[in-house]
Amino acid sequence: MEALAAGLKTVSGIVWGPPMLLLIGGTGIYLTLRLGFLPLRQLGFAWRQLFGGGRHGEGTIGSRAALAAALAATVGTGNIAGVATAIHSGGPGALFWMWLIALVGMATKYAEAVLAVHYRTQDSKGEYIGGPMYYIRNGLGKRFAWLAIVFAVFGMLAGFGIGNSVQAHSVADGLSSTFSIPPLATGVVLAVLVALVVLGGIQRLAHVASALVPLMAAAYVCAGVIVLVTHADALPGAIALIVKSAFSGTAAAGGFAGATVWAAISFGVARGIFSNEAGLGSAPIAHASATTDHPARQGTIAMLGTFIDTLILCTITGLAIVATGAWESGQDGAPLSALAFSATFGAFGETLVSVSLAIFAFTTLLGWSLYGERCAQYLFGDRAVIPFRAIWVLVVPAGAVLSLKMVWSIADILNALMAVPNLIALLLLSPVVVALTIEFFRHDRSRNNPP
Repeated sequence: MEALAAGLKTVSGIVWGPPMLLLIGGTGIYLTLRLGFLPLRQLGFAWRQLFGGGRHGEGTIGSRAALAAALAATVGTGNIAGVATAIHSGGPGALFWMWLIALVGMATKYAEAVLAVHYRTQDSKGEYIGGPMYYIRNGLGKRFAWLAIVFAVFGMLAGFGIGNSVQAHSVADGLSSTFSIPPLATGVVLAVLVALVVLGGIQRLAHVASALVPLMAAAYVCAGVIVLVTHADALPGAIALIVKSAFSGTAAAGGFAGATVWAAISFGVARGIFSNEAGLGSAPIAHASATTDHPARQGTIAMLGTFIDTLILCTITGLAIVATGAWESGQDGAPLSALAFSATFGAFGETLVSVSLAIFAFTTLLGWSLYGERCAQYLFGDRAVIPFRAIWVLVVPAGAVLSLKMVWSIADILNALMAVPNLIALLLLSPVVVALTIEFFRHDRSRNNPP
């Protein structure tokens, strides 16, 4: 088992090497430039769309519900355990690279949602479905049909890694260390709760996500802000260390073993992508179901997912870890985040992080079940939906008892294999994204500014 874990870690290091980081970062930079820095220019507009009430148009779930469903999958262990793992392995500088990949990732997420809505279709029940497999097939034509299949295969498999096993294991590990609850017991309870939602389809999932996601995000932000306020005097130094370490590496300190610049970049980017999923092609599957009058409008709402996930939630976790000095402890994963929060909340800090992690991971299990289901539906038709849901539920307890290193390595490998077809499609279809953006923001004033 140790040899297998080591082998998977080696493969993960290869697939997340310079070519992959260049492809993801390069795609984000390219789209940011082609769109004229739209995510930054239209950030205020995006927030107005989110809180501006319902919109007319076609779709299966509301535009805000679609964002909630996407955030349910996005906001998970990456915001707590993922940030901690990045800092543990890459030093404080890893947080800087998480910020950078998120800034360009907003353009990537915008483009994904625009294409998902533009090229979506309806299934036998009349529900709107879409995502990379559909915009690859419908946008690039039959000669790229194989690429759509590749994405769907890896997307379905990736769900069992990033969206299922990683989440279940992180919850089980956190509850075991905090409350001494057996991992298998946690896995079984999680499986039952997931089944109650997943078997109800996208409408029930959207309803639960719309209720849970804003509440859990607000509660975590409040707790994190309290930690930062109580360590306000250390914040300037923490930010300076993060920026400096991003370009010079980090020397060994306390229980921290030290990290090179490359470690900061690779772990920061990899965990950043794991957290906000920009470029993976997962979130557009949820946004494809949104009720909206134009693809670009939903695109602006979609890009908020990356902003909320990384530039708010991950930043709070990362700053707490660095400002409190917890990063020097040698701890890794959720226990490192718990140590940071304990600096303010004492013994309750560990409980707070464990409960937050459990709720975050639960919603991720729900959101990613939709992504995997849509991929299975694309590959095998509507008849695959119910069997997929059943398998998804059964895998949860297994994920709870797997090795942490093996689970993270599998998730990283599958993420990369899933992202490549999607990133290729985004680059080839970027003219469509630009054209739809111009149509919406420049030419269609009546739709852009509804009464």
